[in-house]
Amino acid sequence: MASSKLIPPHGGQGLKILLLEGKEREAELKRAAGLPKLVMSSRETGDLIMLGIGGFSPLDGFMGQADWKGVCKDMKMANGIFWPIPITLSHDQKVNPGTEFCLISGETNEVMGTIKVTECYQIDKDFECKHVYTTTDPEHPGVKMVMAQKPYNLGGPVKVLSESYFPKEFPELYQRPAESRKVFEERGWKTIAALQLRNPMHRSHEYLAKIALEVSDGIYIHQLVGKLKPGDIPADVRVKCIDTLVEYYFDKSRVLTGGYPLDMRYAGPREALLHALFRQNFGCTHMIIGRDHAGVGEYYGPFDAQDIFYELWEGALECKMLPIDWTFWCFKCGGMASMKTCPHKKEDRLFLSGTALRKALSESGNVPTEFSRPEVLEILREYYGGLKDEDKVEVKMHKFATGDSGKK
Repeated sequence: MASSKLIPPHGGQGLKILLLEGKEREAELKRAAGLPKLVMSSRETGDLIMLGIGGFSPLDGFMGQADWKGVCKDMKMANGIFWPIPITLSHDQKVNPGTEFCLISGETNEVMGTIKVTECYQIDKDFECKHVYTTTDPEHPGVKMVMAQKPYNLGGPVKVLSESYFPKEFPELYQRPAESRKVFEERGWKTIAALQLRNPMHRSHEYLAKIALEVSDGIYIHQLVGKLKPGDIPADVRVKCIDTLVEYYFDKSRVLTGGYPLDMRYAGPREALLHALFRQNFGCTHMIIGRDHAGVGEYYGPFDAQDIFYELWEGALECKMLPIDWTFWCFKCGGMASMKTCPHKKEDRLFLSGTALRKALSESGNVPTEFSRPEVLEILREYYGGLKDEDKVEVKMHKFATGDSGKK
């Protein structure tokens, strides 16, 4: 059998798959029934599934103290392997090494896996937030997530018994890294660019994807289907929009769409690195990083998520960044453009962002046709038109969504 021409998984050890199947899974499920239960948050449940399917290769479980501290401070585990955001499991009391738990999803009450504790250590939440999020502001949704964790972390190897946290309405979207890699191999792709999405595709997303396609064999539109912050557009609407756009405006033979079950952390630059790392495990050679990737509010500069890639040491990460400048619709150019290609003034430009699109749809429904394709806008108008007043969330604009700052 010919060796794979795809990029190797992160860490150089192949895909680390911790998901049990068949008789091995049945035996572990029986054993889990006799273990004390530990109820996980949605973030922890999503992380566990990624551990199971090999998305977080080469990890074999939740991080111990040395890994947690090294990742927070230097983006490096104790063994020297690059990792940008700690993958941890919290608990409300101290337990002894050797203790085992049955891991339960707090969302579905389902048995998701087991852990054998090798370490139990107290969390310094301020330390984690200062390094990972660069802020301890309790209004930051990622900081809020860390502060809501229980006081102790449990480190140790896991066995994963279920993937069902992924929404059941998208069975065709869910892919394990081995599955996306198989598609890439079958299509003969060697260079694959990943597009991270947590919003419906507006014209800037479409433009980013098509720029990437010009320099790659194919593009992997990889959608987050875990938890978002209030006011973000739900997964079923986003999936419908993306499928419609791909159907009418892309060469489908050069696009693969997929989904993954993580919650957004809104960690800006650090999360951009994590996105690139696990896309490498899915088989991607490049990660598209545009304006304010994985950001929220004005906690990060519009291109901080690009700058951090240049700070990595040699060999830290094989998946490379595909940096793309600020993009917008230029009325004088008559189409999409960027700061690198457009000579016109700010007043000639319509700056596109998920925030601006959500704001326009939620408040008036009047959206310039340049924001997105008509088929996509029709889906979004239908969704917002059906929202009850109590379900609507005020969308606040920030300067990075309006063109007030950025590279010139």
